[in-house]
Parts: sequence; C-alpha cells; structure tokens
Amino acid sequence: MIYRDKIFIKKGDITLEFCEAIVNAANSSLSGGGGVDGAIHKACGHRLSEKCGEIISKIGFLPPGEAVLTPAYDMKNVKYIIHTVGPIWRGGKNGEAQKLYNCYFNSLKLAFENKIKTIAFPAISTGVYGYPFKEAFSISIKAISDFLNKYGALNFDLQLLGQISLVYYEDYMYREALKELEAV
Repeated sequence: MIYRDKIFIKKGDITLEFCEAIVNAANSSLSGGGGVDGAIHKACGHRLSEKCGEIISKIGFLPPGEAVLTPAYDMKNVKYIIHTVGPIWRGGKNGEAQKLYNCYFNSLKLAFENKIKTIAFPAISTGVYGYPFKEAFSISIKAISDFLNKYGALNFDLQLLGQISLVYYEDYMYREALKELEAV
C-alpha cells in the first residue's frame, strides 16, 4: 500500500523546509561535504561538525544504510538532522539497492523512535554518488511504504509520522518524482 496522504513531493532547498527533522545525505565520516551535506552543515553551524566529530570518534564511521540523529543547532526551521550514508552507484550489482532502501527505512525508524512527526528527505545518493534517479525514487517509495505498512501492522500510532516529504532541488527530479508517484 502506498500512503499518498503521508508522502509529499516538493521542489526546493531542503535546508529551508519547516519540519521536525531533515535527512542529511552524509558521508561516512559525517564531516560535511558538497551538495546537501555541505548545505546542511553550513545552515546548522559549527556545533553540528563538533557533534558529528564526537559521534565518529565513538563509532569510527557510519556505514551506508545506517542513520544517526543530531540536533539541528542553528537552523530555526528544523529541530533534528538525521544523517544517513547512501551507497555509491557501482552498476547495481553491489548491494546498492538494499543499502539505499536501508537509508530511508532506518531514517524513518529513528524518527519514529524519537517521536518526530514530520521529516524531509533529499534524493539520497543521486548526486555525486551517481545513483540513477528513477531507480532511487522507486526504492525510496518502497522503503517508506514498507516502513508504514510494518509499523501500522504492529498497531503503532501512525499519526506519529504525519508527513514525509521528498524534497528535490533539481527541476527534472521534481517533475520525474511527481510522474513516478502517480504511476505507482
């Protein structure tokens, strides 16, 4: 089942979203980089980098598909950042699909466990990591739907997850996502 009443496709800058948590398409060292990762680190200020450094000093690195939560610090429109590391596209035969699926699923699980009601995702792995957008979008919808189906089947209160936004900076991604969501 696709939860169309919970999934919203948006065009814009994820750092400007008004929600409880945004997802950062992070690198394994949580050090801030380019694209979404760099923009989020810049918007949150130096305390985010310090907190990420503390996390990495404890765990070594964040594996692809896993997620961690930090405060959003200087961002006034968001309370939390959920950092997840997407897979690098290597042709699709190296477990990329499962790792990308886990990025969405584990981010939602972390949000749910922390009673976060609204969350926004970027297009994880579709930038410099090279994941083809259509495939990545399909995986995101499957992971979100599976998460909601699983937790709904366990009789959890799905009202805790009121809105899940997929925010696309690029026009072509936004248009393609609208078309693809309509088709499923």
